Amino acid sequence: MAKSLTLIITVFISLFSLSSTAPSSNIFPNAIDFWCNKTPHPQTCKHYFSFINHDPHQDGIPKTAFQFKNLILRIAMQQSVEAQIQITWLGTKCRSKQEKTAWSNCVTLYQDTINLLNQALNPTKQSTSYDLQTWLSTALTNIDTCQTGFHELRVIDNVLPLIPNKNISEIISDFLALNNASSFIPPKTHKNGFPRWLSPHDRKLLESSPPSLTPDVVVAKDGSGNFETIKEALKVVPKMSQKRFAIYVKRGVYNENIEIESSMKNVMLYGDGMKLTIISGSRSVGGGWTTFDSATVAVRGDGFVGRGITFRNTAGAEKHQAVAVRCGGDLSVFYRCGFEGYQDTLYVHSQRQFYRDCYIYGTVDFIFGNAAVVFQSCNIYARRPMQKQKNVITAQGRTDPNQNTGICIENSRVMAAEDLAPELSSFKTFLGRPWREYSRTVFLQTYLDRLIDPAGWLEWKDDFALQTLYYGEFKNLGPRASTRDRVKWPGFHSITSSTEASKFTVENFIGGRSWLPGTGIPFIP
Repeated sequence: MAKSLTLIITVFISLFSLSSTAPSSNIFPNAIDFWCNKTPHPQTCKHYFSFINHDPHQDGIPKTAFQFKNLILRIAMQQSVEAQIQITWLGTKCRSKQEKTAWSNCVTLYQDTINLLNQALNPTKQSTSYDLQTWLSTALTNIDTCQTGFHELRVIDNVLPLIPNKNISEIISDFLALNNASSFIPPKTHKNGFPRWLSPHDRKLLESSPPSLTPDVVVAKDGSGNFETIKEALKVVPKMSQKRFAIYVKRGVYNENIEIESSMKNVMLYGDGMKLTIISGSRSVGGGWTTFDSATVAVRGDGFVGRGITFRNTAGAEKHQAVAVRCGGDLSVFYRCGFEGYQDTLYVHSQRQFYRDCYIYGTVDFIFGNAAVVFQSCNIYARRPMQKQKNVITAQGRTDPNQNTGICIENSRVMAAEDLAPELSSFKTFLGRPWREYSRTVFLQTYLDRLIDPAGWLEWKDDFALQTLYYGEFKNLGPRASTRDRVKWPGFHSITSSTEASKFTVENFIGGRSWLPGTGIPFIP
């Protein structure tokens, strides 16, 4: 912790100093108004601009939109570093284990936010405006997640009010509006059913059975590998590597909670098949963890690939939120994997993600989060919930209209699990509900079995988000495919135009060519 804090302070000092400079009210006030009035939060923008004097990296007030966006990024970085320092010091003020848990999440989330802002401030030649929109969308999600943990554990009156969330959120929101990458078409990066961000070598690894590679390390419960636990194997993963590091997990049930840290880039975790290699945990909000920390497997490192493994949370429905996998690694892929839980099974937290030929089991909000994520050719099973509960398949968490995030479920199947099938008349099941104000979810060419309620979608609370959400269905099939009796909300769309539907294909959603006609996976048009 001490080394981390020293690094943060060093970054903080090396940045331009806004808050230590005396206010200067005579620095082109009209120019300040000109730029800040273009943002969703002009007063917050003007507040920070009023502290600018002579920044060595910026010649006075910005003269171009590019300069202005860059300055907004630097303000966001400076404020995030200040917040991280303050949050670190707040650890001594925690009065309970629950508060300490929520506080610890914030330390992690703000550090990840600083890393993302650093990427945005120092982009590579290959970085695009769409990349920037993804990273800043994630930064905004991180800040929201920090606050959520305190509310989940009902410890909101001590440390939480001292965390400066609002101003940073508004500055990041300003950047998202200015960058407005929703108007950009990302480069075509999709081939043969997989995103092209996977190298040809990685695509061959995924498609071959078993994967045709020599793993870097082998994990085996019987002692026949390099390690007996996955947690031990992760200790030898090189930091910030651009080379794929493959961990082969032999058949067996591994009872452990693991984290692919943000420094663990390009990790591949593969097993002997989803019925043979199982990673199992039992953390839950009911057990005193935040949703964020309840994950059996948490992925923060970019470029993660999972194949042939089932991820399980055994806490049960009565423990409420209990995550099997939480993923926030950019450009992550899960192929032929299983996800088993009840409430909040799969936390697609943030960044760009792709799931293919997977199965997901759950009850309440069991695919949720604020990633830009596509599920293709997956089987989604609703389980029997607790008495008086309703099943909800998705709870998408977009908080800002300019975040390029959402859940797309394509060419998949939505069905009742074995324990629910005999009791369909006793429990209602819905496609989704709006966890956050700009929730966005679409089902494209997907089989909807008779468990889905004819209304399709469920309110979160009263009329919250019904005007601002975007829920769409396009050419679905099955007993509940008809949209005739669907909700009449302003934000619901029975999509009839292939042009409108194409906004949610790989080409426009996670940066690749539409895979509907060319994947080789059968589907009914």
